[in-house]
Amino acid sequence: MEGTIYNQKGKESGKISLPEAVFGLKWNADLVHQVVVSMESSARTPVAHAKNRGDVRGGGKKPWKQKGTGRARHGSIRSPLWRHGGVTHGPTNLKNFDRKINKKMKAKALYTILSKKFKDNQVVFVDKIEFSSIKTKFAKEVMDSLFDKASKKKNNAILLTIPKKDKNVEKSFSNFGNLKVDEIRNISPIDLMKYKYVAIVDPEKGLPQISNKIEVRVKSKELRKIQNSDSKLDTHNS
Repeated sequence: MEGTIYNQKGKESGKISLPEAVFGLKWNADLVHQVVVSMESSARTPVAHAKNRGDVRGGGKKPWKQKGTGRARHGSIRSPLWRHGGVTHGPTNLKNFDRKINKKMKAKALYTILSKKFKDNQVVFVDKIEFSSIKTKFAKEVMDSLFDKASKKKNNAILLTIPKKDKNVEKSFSNFGNLKVDEIRNISPIDLMKYKYVAIVDPEKGLPQISNKIEVRVKSKELRKIQNSDSKLDTHNS
């Protein structure tokens, strides 16, 4: 499985072999939907909050006696029936919207989306993007050469992933509202679903950071198990 690498002027500069486990998967809409919705829910910050009748100030005394006044019976001015009273079934910021996502599910969803975009010719590999200074003009030239049609899209057009932080690149592209620049280690299913095109800069360094998202965690997990078993043996022998 091969991909074409372009330079920042839009000309072919070589080929790169792509991992089948990342760019050769079948589309799984159910998995992608579950992961993206769960991630968006976990990122949600509840702000809206209404006071119920127990939170509203005042109302400790009965407004008037139960009988003999000719008015309706009331026990507290904090009742939801009263103006400035408590709210019934109102929103609360104490609600927890977190949803658990297995790490392997999250990585598999990421690979599934990348595979779909690769098949649809929406993934571009760039050997490098280097600017001598912070200039929007340089960024505009790169966009026009690599993403002719996508650069004209008003919103959510391009996700540009770079192997490490680059101040000149990030600030040169900052004036474009339809493009996002981020390190490839931060790539997520939400960003991939939001932006139509994905550019991977310096894929020889960037692709291992994507393909190792599962392997590194599994290895570290196995290492912790070995360390725990060794510590138990030491305590037993002592």
